[in-house]
Amino acid sequence: MMGLRMLLGLGEAGGHPGCAKVVYSWFPKKDRATASGIFNAGPRAGSALALPLVAWVISTWDWETSFIVTGVLGIVWAIAWYIIYRTPELKEGLNPAERDNLIADRGPAKPKSEGKKEWLFLFRYRTMWGMMLSFFCLNIALSFFLTWFPSYLMASQGFSLKQLGTLGMIPPLVGIPASMLGGYLSDWLYRKGFSLTFARKSCLVVGLLLSSVISFATYTNSIPVIITLLSISYASIAFAAAVVWSLPADVAPSSEYVGTIGGIQNFAGNLAGIISSSFTGIMLAMNHGSYEIPLIATGVICFIGALSYIFIVGKIEPLGSVSTDDGVNSSSHPTSTETKHAN
Repeated sequence: MMGLRMLLGLGEAGGHPGCAKVVYSWFPKKDRATASGIFNAGPRAGSALALPLVAWVISTWDWETSFIVTGVLGIVWAIAWYIIYRTPELKEGLNPAERDNLIADRGPAKPKSEGKKEWLFLFRYRTMWGMMLSFFCLNIALSFFLTWFPSYLMASQGFSLKQLGTLGMIPPLVGIPASMLGGYLSDWLYRKGFSLTFARKSCLVVGLLLSSVISFATYTNSIPVIITLLSISYASIAFAAAVVWSLPADVAPSSEYVGTIGGIQNFAGNLAGIISSSFTGIMLAMNHGSYEIPLIATGVICFIGALSYIFIVGKIEPLGSVSTDDGVNSSSHPTSTETKHAN
């Protein structure tokens, strides 16, 4: 079971970075967060639909069948995507002017440097580390909903399988419009004349700050209040995540690094999933099934993620760009030592 679960993670790992590259390829900068919000709403919809679907399959047949059904759905979609998707350069029937505009909006392509490990230069930039830390913090909260949320509702709040398939749908359902809103609002701010940095960071910070309300769920036994708090937290995570996945295209120094940066960011997020699920399990074992410490810790970590976007992630621009803004920090540039070394 552990081995198969690891294979599932291996297969899932390319999903979001791949989507980030698709958005970069098919959407201009002013629309990328909106597009990211739409594709990020997909997992929210999947989480919402999975609860009643799996609950129904288990109650009708058995838990083994639920694995077969969800696995077959993934295979069907993978085949469909392979058949349907093409980049603008290869898409037949695309208006030539539209194709040229999409390619031009990406900016000049830079040739890859020689050497198999040329992408390691990305770690010279503070912005890259800030993106990793912030997404790590965001995924701590998201991992709770993806792993322990059903157990929390059933073991701690006494939900039946039927209630899990109904009330348990509410937080991920709320996350669907929140994801789209987060992406749209960020692009709207940019189109209204705000800097790309403000348009992205403001939504990221607000989303992470609001997601920290998950901590307050431990101080009430009221089911409506708990569902409300968890819904706000989940929606806020989705709101911020929509913008998170527009960042790889925003900060990539050239087109060949969009998927790479998305993968690096996703690596940090998956570390959060490992730590979150293990930490929660250990705390439950040590505290007789109490979710108090995991919920409080999750809220605190969300707050840390907001601070990371404010103070560690620098100006949202291609890594290595020379900024013309007065007083902007050097978080998106190598240190002076690294520059001398490069010279």
